[in-house]
Amino acid sequence: MRMRCMCLVLHAPEDLRLDEQMTDELGPGQVLVRVGMGGICGSDLHYFRHGGFGAIRIKEPMVLGHEVAGTVAAMASDVTSFEVGDRVAVNPSRPCGACRFCLEGLPNQCLDMRYYGSAMRMPHSQGAFRDALVCNASQCHAVAPGVPMAEAAVAEPFSVALHAVGRAGSLLGKRVLVSGCGPIGVLAIAAARLHGAAEVVATDVVDEALAIARRMGAHHTINAASDQDWVARNAADKGSFDVMFECSGNERALRDGLEVMRPRGVVVQLGLGGDVSVPQNLIVAKELALMGSFRFHAEFALAVKLINDRRVDLSPIITRAFPMQDAVSAFELAADRKRAMKVLIDFGLGAEA
Repeated sequence: MRMRCMCLVLHAPEDLRLDEQMTDELGPGQVLVRVGMGGICGSDLHYFRHGGFGAIRIKEPMVLGHEVAGTVAAMASDVTSFEVGDRVAVNPSRPCGACRFCLEGLPNQCLDMRYYGSAMRMPHSQGAFRDALVCNASQCHAVAPGVPMAEAAVAEPFSVALHAVGRAGSLLGKRVLVSGCGPIGVLAIAAARLHGAAEVVATDVVDEALAIARRMGAHHTINAASDQDWVARNAADKGSFDVMFECSGNERALRDGLEVMRPRGVVVQLGLGGDVSVPQNLIVAKELALMGSFRFHAEFALAVKLINDRRVDLSPIITRAFPMQDAVSAFELAADRKRAMKVLIDFGLGAEA
């Protein structure tokens, strides 16, 4: 069974079109999801504005998007876990399950990963910004009644934050610094609070982003551009933070963070900004642990459960939803950090509760 669907296809930088395509055939173990809401991610913005990031560039038209939730419209005969009408969040990550990293329990490092809306491979992995999506039933996680579709759609970036928290180890009673209050940063604040952080301090250079950081649970916020003394205050006696989540990808932010970390602190790098230099002497002298955090796997199911159980309120990050016909306007707003945090595309079912 195939059907026509409308997709948001990027043909070139700033050339985003609403194109008609046919869905894939519904195969064994698969479901057809009528997409309700889709969140615009930073990577989507990089594709839209620049055609990619780093060495990754679109080489053929590509459907964007990987943060989606919707409603099951049909399923293969062997699928028993869902019924038509069930509301689901869709995990965009599809590791192969057979490579050495998958077999070692590191599926986020899969050598043959397929991830919606990615130009990392050729042909590209087409994205999920479409009004009808055929996917594996195993990618779908039930969304509880009453949970807004918009919040269900941001389970993916919340999973990224949860994975980072897991990389840091126990946060119980810890003083935590979150640098960079974009969507991942403010979600890291919520994840740190859920995992027992005693105090969360957030830094950014945009007051509007810091206001949302406070709504997401930051105990204190610092505008690093206007408060020139914040590093000196927090670096006294070899530093005062136990854990740092660096979400900006900015070299200065990382270096300042290293200054305010206490000995044997843990720094988790999430933000991407290219090659940066780090003060090796400081890392050695303080015995700091500096590590990366890449995507997620099991955390997606946890993210959906926490949203379903209303353990976390993600509504503060939702800026606005645009109909798919106005997707270009949505992307333009999403690029403005003073006016937007998380902008979504409404594919027609987004208003369903």
